[in-house]
Amino acid sequence: MERQNERDEDALFGRGDPNVNYAKFFTGSSYLKVLNIDGVSVFNVTFEPSCRNHWHIHRGGGQILLCTDGEGWYQERGKAARKLTPGDVVHIGPGIEHWHGATADRWFTHLALEVPHADSTTVWLEPVDDDEYSSVNG
Repeated sequence: MERQNERDEDALFGRGDPNVNYAKFFTGSSYLKVLNIDGVSVFNVTFEPSCRNHWHIHRGGGQILLCTDGEGWYQERGKAARKLTPGDVVHIGPGIEHWHGATADRWFTHLALEVPHADSTTVWLEPVDDDEYSSVNG
């Protein structure tokens, strides 16, 4: 049975709390639950329908997304968007400009694993504009 994340009990790791510390880097509402920060940082991120983060870059070690619930998108700058569903894995190398988030009509959750590196940082860029986002949702 596919989960929709509309209720906290439907999410594999729970929905988490409103993502207030990073809200300025998202269009729409997202939720964050920190699962681990010792060694490999692991974050459970839930996006409401149409929510997406801004274009951004991971410097240092990059990031791995493990999709757990709903439907979402991942897009690298200059490439076609990739639809994501539970079980999909995305490896994002350092320096790759990209964004990820929910489809227009579905909740989406992924685990975000930060690849350990001494110089790991996230550089936030401009929002994914509505026309750009609408074009991937067809």
